[in-house]
Amino acid sequence: MEHSEDMSDLSANAPDPNDDKAVDAVHDGGEDTGKEDQTVIALVDDDRNILTTVSIALQAEGYMTRVYSDGETALKALLENPPDLAVFDIKMPRMDGLELLRALRAQSALPVIFLTSKDDEQDEEQGLEMGADDYIAKPFSLRLLLARIRAILRRRDARLPQGSSTKSSGEAAGNLTRGRLFMDAERHYVTWDGKPVSLTVTEFLLLEALATRPGVIKSRNQLMDSAYPDDMFVDDRTVDSHIKRMRRKFRSIDDNFSAIETLYGAGYSFSDG
Repeated sequence: MEHSEDMSDLSANAPDPNDDKAVDAVHDGGEDTGKEDQTVIALVDDDRNILTTVSIALQAEGYMTRVYSDGETALKALLENPPDLAVFDIKMPRMDGLELLRALRAQSALPVIFLTSKDDEQDEEQGLEMGADDYIAKPFSLRLLLARIRAILRRRDARLPQGSSTKSSGEAAGNLTRGRLFMDAERHYVTWDGKPVSLTVTEFLLLEALATRPGVIKSRNQLMDSAYPDDMFVDDRTVDSHIKRMRRKFRSIDDNFSAIETLYGAGYSFSDG
């Protein structure tokens, strides 16, 4: 399957980011000019081209955006006037993305996706441990970013109180139980032996692909197709890193966790025995 890593896949439906008028419309801390019920996404990056391109693409999809070029300015704004979700870079002047996340998490549970340099596993680990909801490595596909934004917002909305329901959680559509594993697809909620396991959107999708058919070997390509858009290039090491991190999370609550099995040269499978 052919994949693409460029950031231009959505720009055909958006204004030209090289257009001066388009750039002028995307400015630091931009005022909210859309409808009151529009979803607001905050973007924090010191790269003006990324801010402009991503902001235009999100606006074309119906989102309202606010952009900030440094962490200090963003922190004040995010706390005073919280958006629905924030996307920010790790490498920034004045206050980098990890410092921003640490300061934000001390006061807010705002959903966060952070952008890392390709193969910078240390930043990925730190960000996720500090409470980021997911990460995307640069260079990235706008389709992937949009997919992750939608998934995290759906998860957030599903976790909000919705009043009483006639169905128990075990009867709800989209739930999956495999031995000691429970997965709620709507809320992206996972437990093992009744204990919650915090997974990113990508990790959840990979686990769901494995657990849906226990014992069936899924190749890395098949797992990529489950977790990433069709035009997104992902190498084998990325899938392996997600699996390794996921196992570590389960083993933090169960030292003997071995449900995700590696079949060398073939892929992975899930055992519910």
